[in-house]
Amino acid sequence: MPDVSFTGLLIVSAVAFLAPMALGVFPRIRLPAVVLEIVIGILIGPSVLGWVKPDLPLQILSVIGLGFLLFLAGLEVDPAHVRGRLLRLPLAGFVLSLAIGVGIGFILHASGQVRSPLLIGITLVATSLGLVVPVLKDAGQSSTEFGQLVIAGGTVADFGAVILLTLFFSGEASGVGTKLLLLGIFVLMVAAAGVSVARAGRSMRIADVLLRLQDTTAQIRVRGAVLLLIAFVALAARFGLESILGAFLAGVVLGLLDRDPMMTRPQFRVKLEGIGFGFLVPVFFVTSGVTFDGRALFASPSAVLRAPLFLLALLAVRGIPALLYRPLIGTRQTIAAALLQATSLPFILVAARIGVTLGLISRANAAALVGAGLLSVVVFPLVSLGLLKGESESTPRPEEEARGI
Repeated sequence: MPDVSFTGLLIVSAVAFLAPMALGVFPRIRLPAVVLEIVIGILIGPSVLGWVKPDLPLQILSVIGLGFLLFLAGLEVDPAHVRGRLLRLPLAGFVLSLAIGVGIGFILHASGQVRSPLLIGITLVATSLGLVVPVLKDAGQSSTEFGQLVIAGGTVADFGAVILLTLFFSGEASGVGTKLLLLGIFVLMVAAAGVSVARAGRSMRIADVLLRLQDTTAQIRVRGAVLLLIAFVALAARFGLESILGAFLAGVVLGLLDRDPMMTRPQFRVKLEGIGFGFLVPVFFVTSGVTFDGRALFASPSAVLRAPLFLLALLAVRGIPALLYRPLIGTRQTIAAALLQATSLPFILVAARIGVTLGLISRANAAALVGAGLLSVVVFPLVSLGLLKGESESTPRPEEEARGI
């Protein structure tokens, strides 16, 4: 057995367990568990207490956890939500977001705050679909026109941000034209793999075997999903593309293939979420806190002030385009949509890490961006839920309308 220490992983696992438990014991604390995990990660990391360092086991599991997080986010993509008007408006909003983001990037670059305007612009255009969808479900809005617009907007934003980050800021030295060619070939191979898996799934013999083994110790569908994830990540890396693109597309492809009208596999996604949110994803978030460079953020007052500055930029980049939805859903829900679309953290963590690695973002700016993402996850969904609750309370129920109330 390799000579490695698991003390750090033990502490991280304890944090991953205790953070949601604490929120469960004190339900009045309306705070997403992911925020508490990252904050405690910062406290136990080198920036504060120094109890945990990002050693080899944590680094490996953190990378796998990130892949699984994006994989599960890809699973949330529903093509039924991304067509017609629900495609045109989010696409127009994404283009507007990118223009605003790059514009803000150039303003910050001109003032000497950032080095790469394009990277800042791309970092600010994403929406954390995996964090927004549960908020919509809890509010009973995921199937409404409002919820579908927000989900479609988050889908387009996540997909576009991952593609742009891959094209312009992949670690490989090849140019954008070469990356476009490689990206095209990669997408074709992904599509071919999806078609092949779909055809194999229609075979009665294979379907019977899958059904027989899905709830045994073989857990064959879960193993197949993990195989698809690792295969797409490895293929993306082979093509010199960002592995996050492979993970996200693996989730999208599996979501397209996982149509189960007969309800023969009702626990399949629950099992995948159990692996992801029960083990790998919390390790990623806590480790992100451990690696958070708090010393760089608090090195100077100007660095600290960049966090609220980036938060306002995030709200402008993703919030202003939500005004396109106003004719359809009204003012109150438009504000709620703006706040939900401006909720972003996982992609910011990834983009900040890539920017620091490539020398395009200073450690202080990376920490400020992550701080802005943390604030967005804490503040924006809570305010949005309040607006949605007020909307539902001010809307008369059908029986009240019938009585003229």
